[in-house]
Amino acid sequence: MPKLKTHSGSKKRFNVTKSGKIKRAQVGRRHILTKKSTKRKRGLRLGVYTNETNVKAIKLLMPGR
Repeated sequence: MPKLKTHSGSKKRFNVTKSGKIKRAQVGRRHILTKKSTKRKRGLRLGVYTNETNVKAIKLLMPGR
């Protein structure tokens, strides 16, 4: 059976931690930033962990990680 390929879009968006959690960037920092407060934009810089309901699907897209 051939090797499974990693989904290239997923490997750019998600990181798997040592404990197996999936880390991602927060949404809302791409455009229309003038109306958002500095405090809100600063908070959006931080990464967050993906919800447990999506972890199984994301891990299927990244078999080697």
